[in-house]
Parts: sequence; structure tokens; C-alpha cells
Amino acid sequence: MVGKEELIDRLLVAMLCEGHVLLEDVPGTGKTTLARALAASLGCTFQRIQCTPDVLPSDMTGLAFFNQKIGEFQFREGPLFAQVVLTDEINRATPRTQSALLEAMQEQTVTVDGATRPLPRPFLVLATQNPVELEGTFPLPEAQLDRFLLKLEPGYPSLEEEEAILVRFERSNPLNDLTPVLTAAEVLQMQAEVRMVAVTPEVRRYLVELVRATRTHPEIELGASPRGSLALYQTAQAYAALRGRTFVLPDDIKVMAPVVLGHRLMLTAETRLRRRKSSALIAEILEQIPVPVE
Repeated sequence: MVGKEELIDRLLVAMLCEGHVLLEDVPGTGKTTLARALAASLGCTFQRIQCTPDVLPSDMTGLAFFNQKIGEFQFREGPLFAQVVLTDEINRATPRTQSALLEAMQEQTVTVDGATRPLPRPFLVLATQNPVELEGTFPLPEAQLDRFLLKLEPGYPSLEEEEAILVRFERSNPLNDLTPVLTAAEVLQMQAEVRMVAVTPEVRRYLVELVRATRTHPEIELGASPRGSLALYQTAQAYAALRGRTFVLPDDIKVMAPVVLGHRLMLTAETRLRRRKSSALIAEILEQIPVPVE
């Protein structure tokens, strides 16, 4: 990826929290490239699912088939049994297929024919969707949006970054030369160590007050749930660890709040008509809540 350091940092935060990421932007902004680069750098198994309306839940989870050679049923694993799963254009899948993905994201298990099978760890789902072409799509329900730890928007590159992209891809695709820098076991160890990052009672209270303020804001119909509080808590720990600290600062919470809470808020009809975004409302709340000082 050229530039986009903040985007990459937030994706690494999701990896450290073993959360899932929704990448939403117009085609060609590097969403799929980012997912493939992360999987290649981690040395984890990778599968890509191109979502279309005719994709069935069994196409994701796998299915049991009768093996005539041995005379019994066998289970054939689907692409969800990879450690990094890219679901391209997730909003083109039917609600039935989306619900199969929902269990995998939340429970890290897959249930087929009454048998529940655990998924490999680490397990990370990177889903992409195009906000422009809405014909023939099935918008993600609020319950499934809440399952995504972060929602990221790559955006267009700057002039210098776009020129660097042309130079970098001039002769070959750099993805072909990527080699792993971490093993799956090392990722699991890092995920456990991130949970040890200290959060003082004052910073924890600040985080809770911030989330609770989303529930009383006049322009927000439905605020963030306790799952949002937990997501913000864990991502702040991971972001602090990425910065080389063993403790969380209020600034860590401010950085992560827009990408953690933005997609969890349901705005009022009047707010949507005025085309106000959740990021602007979160910025207002951040200005209103007093920051704890040492």
C-alpha cells in the first residue's frame, strides 16, 4: 500500500483485537489489495469470497457430502475455515448468506447439519462494500454492522501517492513478492499481550462517558451498545501497544472512537436529511466530554 499509514495502523489494531473490519469505498481504492497484503504478511491461510446473490451459506461454511468409496458422509470445509477471509462486496450476498457469516464472526464457529465446528485462530474477516452501486444489494442489518470492530474508508490517494502507485506497479505486482513477517502463533501471543495494556480508572470512566453520550445526543436515534464500549476499550489498548506504550491515554480513545463507534450509531431522519455524518457527531461529543488530566 502506498501511503495510508493511518489506515494500516487501524487494520493492525483489528488484528491485535481479533476483530473484523468493514472496508467501504468506491472501487479501485485498494480495499482488496490491503486485505491480500495483510494475509501475505501474516503467514496465515487466506481465502476470498466474491459475494453475489446466488452465493449460498454452504458456499461459505462448507457442506457434508456422501463419500461412496468409504460409505459415509464427510465434511468439506468452506472458505470460512481460513484464518484471513476476504468477503468482497458483502452487501451483494442475500440475508441468509450474511447470517451464516454472522455466526462465524461472532462465535468463531460454523454449524452445519447440527454439528458445530471451531474456526482456526487467529480468525479475521475483512469485508468490502461499494457505497455507490446499490442496485441488487442487500444492506447489512444493524446487528451485523455491530459485529464489525471497525469500519474504514480508504479514500482516494494524494497526487504524490497516486504517482508512486504507478511507479510501484510499473513492472510487476508487489503482492507477488510479499513474504510473511509473523507466524499465526506469534499473532496469538501478541493478542494476549495487548490485553495487558493498563487502563486507569479515570481513562476508563472517560471512555464510558463518551459512549453513553451517544445514547442521549438529540441527533442520534440509537447510540452505541455496551459491545461498542468493549470494542473501544480493546482497540484503545491495541493502539497504545502499537505506539510502544503499556498504558492507554485519552488520545488513544479519541483516535479510535470515530472508526469504532461511527457505524454503530443510528442517526435520526432529520440528521440524515441534512447529510450529517456520524463522524461529525462523534467529534462534537469528544469536544463536550471533559478529558481527564493527570
